Parts: sequence; structure tokens; C-alpha cells
Amino acid sequence: MAADVRVAGVGMVPFTKPSAGAGYEDMGVRAVRAALADSGIAYEDVQEAYASYIYGDSTCGQVVLYSVGLSGIPIVNVNNNCASGSTALWQARKSVASGDADVVLAVGFEQMRAGALRGNWDDRQAPSLQHFVRLNELYGFEAAEPPAAQLFAGAGRAHMEKFGTSIEAFARIAVKARKHAANNPYAVFTEPLTVEEVLASPHQAGPLTRLMCCPPTSGAAAAILVSAEYAKKKGLDARVRIAGQGFTSDTPGSFTGDMRHVVGYDLSAKAAADAYAQAGIGPDDIPVVELHDCFTANELITYESLGLTAEGTAEKFIFDGDNTYGGRVVTNPSGGLMSKGHPIGATGLAQCAELTWQLRGTAGDRQVTGVRTALQHNIGIGSACVVTVYEGVD
Repeated sequence: MAADVRVAGVGMVPFTKPSAGAGYEDMGVRAVRAALADSGIAYEDVQEAYASYIYGDSTCGQVVLYSVGLSGIPIVNVNNNCASGSTALWQARKSVASGDADVVLAVGFEQMRAGALRGNWDDRQAPSLQHFVRLNELYGFEAAEPPAAQLFAGAGRAHMEKFGTSIEAFARIAVKARKHAANNPYAVFTEPLTVEEVLASPHQAGPLTRLMCCPPTSGAAAAILVSAEYAKKKGLDARVRIAGQGFTSDTPGSFTGDMRHVVGYDLSAKAAADAYAQAGIGPDDIPVVELHDCFTANELITYESLGLTAEGTAEKFIFDGDNTYGGRVVTNPSGGLMSKGHPIGATGLAQCAELTWQLRGTAGDRQVTGVRTALQHNIGIGSACVVTVYEGVD
């Protein structure tokens, strides 16, 4: 990470329920224009673009960006499941770091459908087949339950069996998410919850209830990355630097351990270790994290995979309040996927936006005091995991 890559601008639109009917072509354009306005850069100065989404045909990125301008730049469409947004960010960072471009745009958007996630094809092998084979070997597969919920419920069960974790720990994560989201004007779900309400909501899979699962959401977010030299030359506010970034995919260990490994525990640990090493810091240096809480079970195991707390101690970490304001590390100040929402292609870039605001000190009522470093974690089954460390620079 010798190259100095800066976040010059970020933007997003308020996330919505699918029933709001927002189109990806409109949301994506608004997010891009917000990021351009934030950066002070004209679209004509953008040299490359990476567009992230899942539910759409090829070249949706062109549809979005052609409405911003017909500049003829390379536009690369990115689909890496729930890690798509961070994959676009990773590609953009590499383009700037390599010297191929000084100004690169990453935009993510998703126009989702109501209900549980589902694939578009039933005449070919599913990309996550190996993951479900392992789930079936360990816990079986229930045709009537949401498939993704079963994967992460299995990870929750594995933690409960190994460490005696209580179901209340999962519920408390959902309560914390709503509390944080109440201060986020971009979040979908801001009404407070109680532990009792979370536990009493309809069962989904294993230990998970509906309020322990993130909702389908529509939305868009964007970021503009520039070289430090370009920022200085143009007089841009580029106080936020990408100090480290790790990107991993599955290894044989993903399919031979318990369900924590199947849903990416090892991927997260390795990507985080790479990002920490590049940034020259450790998990104890991180005061704020935006992590991939698609299900509360995943947030719980990710505390441990990122090194925020030792393996087997996540429940104590939660009950001690170390995952929120006044604790050791504020986790998902935005409300996270659970409450801000999870428009899949936009999620990684919405995390980037939140942490950029935190490092600038402009996060309003969500602001974490004294932030100088921040961590982003984004994972998609299939699998891909991107962990990014940001730092504020003078």
C-alpha cells in the first residue's frame, strides 16, 4: 500500500423498502451526482468507473452513468454478491494506486424485490452450492426456510454450541442497530426495538427470528477516489486515506470446518490481517467499524474474526456494551445492514460513505469522538470478502 489513495467524495440516497418503487437508474444517478458535488470534481474529469449491482442485466452501470454524462470512459460492471460494492471500491483503489488513473468512480445500486433473496436461474448450478452442501451435512436443509438465513443461522448455532452463547446476544445486536439507525437520515428502519420484541418476531431459521435478519432494500451509494498528488494539485478536501485493504475468497477450510467457516470467518480474518498489516495498525487501534451484519449471527462472529474481541468472547463483548457508544468500538453507527438497509450492490459503498463522514467529523448525531482510523468489512457468499482500513490525514 505504498501508493497514497484518497477518498475525495462520497454520496448516497436514502435507502427504501422495495415497495417504494425507486428505480436503479434514478438512485444511481443521484448517488453519483452527490459524490461529485461532495468532491468538487466534474464528471468529465473521471477517468474510469466501476458499477456494482446484483439484480440487473449486463451494462446497468452504463445506464446509470450515461445519464450523468457520455464521456466515453471505461465502465466496468461488478457482481460479487454482497461484497460487490467493496469489490468496486477495491478495483477503483487499485486503478489509482497503479497510476493508471488519477480519478476513479465507484458506484453501487440495487433495485430489490420484496421477500427473501432468491436466484434468477433454475437451469444451472448455483454459485453457492458447496456452501449449502456443507450446511446440509452439518444441520440439514429446510426447503420452507429462507436459504441465506439458514447459512448464517448455522454459523450462529456453531457459536452457541462451542461457546454457550445465548440467543439474547443475537437479539441485543438487533436492538443496538435500531438505536444507531435512529440518528441516520439515510436508514430505512429507525423505530426502537426491545430484546423481547426481537425474540418474539417470527422464526426464520435456527436461532434467528425475522428481526435478526436484514431486510431487502433499494438504494445507491458512490465514492470518488483520487491520488494524493491530484488532490493536492486541485486543492481537494481529501483528508481520508485508504491505508490498507485485504481481499479474500474461499479456501478448502471454508468447507471442512463448522458453519462459521462456511459463511466466511476465515476469509474475514485473513482480509483483516492483510489490511491491518498494510496500515501498520491492529484491531485495538480501531474505534469505529462498519461490518457486514446481514444477520445478527454474522455480526457476532465477525467481532471475533476481525479481532475486535477474542474468540469465544463475543457475548461478553455485547453484554458489556463494547460494541456501541461508550464502549471499545462503535459497530455500525449507521445502523448497519440490519437497520440502515442492504441494497446489495450499494452496501459496500454506503459503508465507505459512513466511515468517510466519521473521519471528517461530519456524521452529526452519529459521530464517534476522536476518530482517526476506521474499518470496513463487506462479505458475500460464493465467496468474496473485502476489508478496508481508512485513516484521517492532515
